Amino acid sequence: MPFLSLRRGPVAVVFASVLLVPACTTDPTPPASGDPDGSSLVIGVAAEPTTLDPVAGYAPFGSAQVFDGLVEHAPGGALRPALATGLPTPAPDGRSWTVALRTDVSFTDGSAFDSGDVVATYRSVLAADAPLRGRFWMLSGVQAVDKTSVRFDLNAPWAQFPELLTLGVKSDGPPSDPPVGTGPYQVVSWTRGVSLELEANRAYFAGPPEITRVTLEFLPDDETRARRMREGRLDGAALPPTPAEEFAKTNGLAVVEHSSADLRAVSIPAGSTAADPAVLLALNLAVDRDALVRDALAGKGTAASQPVPEVAAEFVEPAAAFRRDTAKAAEVLLAAGWVPGADGVRTRGGAVAAFDLAYPTTDLVSRDLATAFAKSAAAVGVKVTPKPADATTDPATPRLTAFGDPFDPDRALYPLLHPGGGAVAAALDAERATTDPAQRAVAFRALQRAYAAAPTMVVLAAVDHTYVLRENWNGYRPVVDTTGTDHTWGPWWNLSTWTPR
Repeated sequence: MPFLSLRRGPVAVVFASVLLVPACTTDPTPPASGDPDGSSLVIGVAAEPTTLDPVAGYAPFGSAQVFDGLVEHAPGGALRPALATGLPTPAPDGRSWTVALRTDVSFTDGSAFDSGDVVATYRSVLAADAPLRGRFWMLSGVQAVDKTSVRFDLNAPWAQFPELLTLGVKSDGPPSDPPVGTGPYQVVSWTRGVSLELEANRAYFAGPPEITRVTLEFLPDDETRARRMREGRLDGAALPPTPAEEFAKTNGLAVVEHSSADLRAVSIPAGSTAADPAVLLALNLAVDRDALVRDALAGKGTAASQPVPEVAAEFVEPAAAFRRDTAKAAEVLLAAGWVPGADGVRTRGGAVAAFDLAYPTTDLVSRDLATAFAKSAAAVGVKVTPKPADATTDPATPRLTAFGDPFDPDRALYPLLHPGGGAVAAALDAERATTDPAQRAVAFRALQRAYAAAPTMVVLAAVDHTYVLRENWNGYRPVVDTTGTDHTWGPWWNLSTWTPR
């Protein structure tokens, strides 16, 4: 029956790098921690989590190190059991899923894991004000069948439901901050704005990690992470392509690339000059996305003009892509009354086709994308001024944003596009209403055709993620990345299985 299908097409991609190849045959250089046995590791990450509570949104794709989900993603994207003994089993009508639980698992505080912890975790998600309530829109309830199995009840069949069961399960014991998990690591200390210290869970059901201590240093500035890698004070970090390249020939270091669903776009709030339909369409036609990838991303990415990422190959509609056509863009603007002024910037009825574009202050990739976009916009008479964003930036200012989901496009696109209504919203409703993967693909392709007729933002590119890693450990395996680069995904997703060389 159709709802039984669990296709993994969205993550069937070719990776730019699949192995860490040693730069030389000499002994590994000392790790940043100074431990000669390689049992400690220091990672520089750009984004500090606001919480370590999975119910509040921490590590939404799993691989949280501190927690385990009922299932987890394998390198190719397929699901495999984690706290469950097997993959979830659907009822014949597709309106419930049953999960059998392991009996050899305990939390890091020594308490036993059972169905009560699963029920408590997911009932917290169902609270009206829960941050993840929208993600679990189809879930109506969760029940303990017995101590070793749970049943999830849905308000409608949803073939992709098992994808949501990567959510970390926390203990139903007394509240704690951070919450207690079953994962391969436990939190030793968290100094806000500075670092997070993790220690191996020696009672972990899958075996204790050989890397017994992990230090996460929160370094939002790209240049700072590059400098610390250069000084030997980090064992790994995400870096923009250009600064990462300097490490490609450094003894003991490797540069690896991950394809991603990380789409970068110019988000246009209602009321902005750029929200005018003619301006939006013209900007989509004006962007030279190939040049943008070549120059702003140093070739580490893919040109993209639609909100469905290329890694979701089975859902992509190639015919709906915007092709660069500055002549047509000029025609669209002129037909809508936007005429060039003496300085080349278009005006209409006293309004000027000009706006600021905010981007994250410490993000070099976003800065370069914003600059490249402004150049394309200028070619059709729209003046865009890139500006670093800070706490005082008006929320009505257009900004460079990131979105995307490597496992199911719905999770990123429904909250982003459905509020706009029209044919795009209808397509999203259609993909949610079907349990047939082929019909879901039809609906997503219809969404892209509708979006091409009336775009609501300017999608620029899918950004490959670049990392620099010290070659002191075995076990690295690439995955398709999500938006952002934190310690729960990217090259660190399977950190607990790494071993010293």
